[in-house]
Amino acid sequence: MSGKTGRYAILEQFLADGMTYMFGNPGTVEQGFLDALEKYPGLQYITTLQETIAVAMADAYARSTKKPTLVQLHSGVGLGNGIGMMYQAYRGHAPLVVIAGEAGTQYDATDAQMAADLVAMARPVTKWSTRVVHPSSLLRVVRRAIKIAATPPMGPVFVALPMDVLDAISEERVEKTVIPVSRVTPSADVIDQAAAMLAGASRPIIIMGDGIAYAGAHDELRTIAETLGADVWGADASEVNIPFTHPLYKGALGHMFGTHSSPITSRADAVLIAGTYIFPEVFPALDGVFASDAKIVHVDLNAYEIAKNHRVDLGIVADPKPTLAAITASLAARMNAEQKSAARARIGVAEKAKHDALATALAHDATVADRTPLDISRFMSELAHALPDDAVIFDEALTSSPALERYLHPHLPGHFFQTRGGSLGVGFPGALGLKLAHPEKTVLGFSGDGGCMYTIQALWTAVRHKIGAKFIVCNNQSYMLLKLNIMEYWKERGIEEHTFPECFDLQGPVVDFAAMAHAMGVPARRVATPAEVGPAIAEMLATDGPYLLDVVVSNTVPGSTKS
Repeated sequence: MSGKTGRYAILEQFLADGMTYMFGNPGTVEQGFLDALEKYPGLQYITTLQETIAVAMADAYARSTKKPTLVQLHSGVGLGNGIGMMYQAYRGHAPLVVIAGEAGTQYDATDAQMAADLVAMARPVTKWSTRVVHPSSLLRVVRRAIKIAATPPMGPVFVALPMDVLDAISEERVEKTVIPVSRVTPSADVIDQAAAMLAGASRPIIIMGDGIAYAGAHDELRTIAETLGADVWGADASEVNIPFTHPLYKGALGHMFGTHSSPITSRADAVLIAGTYIFPEVFPALDGVFASDAKIVHVDLNAYEIAKNHRVDLGIVADPKPTLAAITASLAARMNAEQKSAARARIGVAEKAKHDALATALAHDATVADRTPLDISRFMSELAHALPDDAVIFDEALTSSPALERYLHPHLPGHFFQTRGGSLGVGFPGALGLKLAHPEKTVLGFSGDGGCMYTIQALWTAVRHKIGAKFIVCNNQSYMLLKLNIMEYWKERGIEEHTFPECFDLQGPVVDFAAMAHAMGVPARRVATPAEVGPAIAEMLATDGPYLLDVVVSNTVPGSTKS
């Protein structure tokens, strides 16, 4: 709108691009456009008490909606607080548009308090980092930022907004940002090359990631897996890309160690990689991940990731949805009766193996169901009976995830999210972001006692904005994942098992999460015995609004004789 100052124009630009929430933590140098925000009720400011919570809420909201999502941070100190979560969003390709105010270009030479090179700070964790330096290009820069964030491979961008630029008159016209169409399919000859490499395999596998979810290629992934009779493994897969209950879905490859993945991937004689990169482990194998004569086909919209670290025979920069469908059609025409029969046989073997593994796990759960301290499987079992089928879940409690997945059976696209990127504290603010995206559904956030302490202030935001997510602390009084990882380290280095480092333990003092929740206005209950599980779940789900359960579970380390 001609003649308005930039602080009004920029808000109108955000509204033109369909943004209805601004997740943030206010500061002085942003006071101008935050003051103007009161005139635009269609753009709601979600107040958080720390910048990590603002970014984590926006990350989950963006992952769920797959739309550019607005985050406001406060100058250098606020941006610094938010960078850890921005890294999380960067690794997970969440389309965040992060803005931060600064005092103004007129003060560049003074090096005054809070002066910092914001663009340089944000650059390593964003697709694009920039600063608006003149009022005539304010909206031009903002639209470019939104376009870059939302163009696959998506990811966060950062824009620094000097106060004097926002207070100057903006003559630019507000117009909706154009996002380029990336639904591209390779040519027929490339499709046939891919099918020819995969058709005759006797030990095919598929490695898939969240690029499947972003492309909406769930059905295409399932169909090509069934056509090939290929086991499906996840890598950088933290959503429902294929139902967890599908017989061919084997779970995630090694989250931490390449030595866990290589024995699986090196057995295959053909590998189809779709919507992910190889490999996301912290300590990936450097060689020997694929058999020397295996054919490797990689499909993704992210050209940077194809053949980045390991051999690929055919790399295809294309959208997984139409590309997988086209390869499947070519396979159907190319595979002979014997190959199709072998594929069906592999599905049968996988189905029996999955059934037997589940039966074994459930039998074990039955032996510990009545124990105190609780085994988390008892809680998950009762929760599964009480939840609606379309409940939406954010799971950050990684050492409790196997039991969660065993009973809650993630199967609906867009209804199950896990952490990615390595930041702690995403579970509770993630649940808030999901609840804003799905206000009509039951939304639960799971976190460990260590993880949730990073962002426990998110409970205040839940009350402040009446966001009725439910929070579950899987409280094992320790950094359990670190204990499991150091056991692997001891094993690899030939170090005899001994007492875990004291800093992995969180028992002194034990945190009373129910009391903390009450202090922020969230009703809560502590669950410590099997008899308390059912009534607590019923009360949580009957409560209209946020609710927290502090579930005290065993801190016994699986496979260890130490504490």
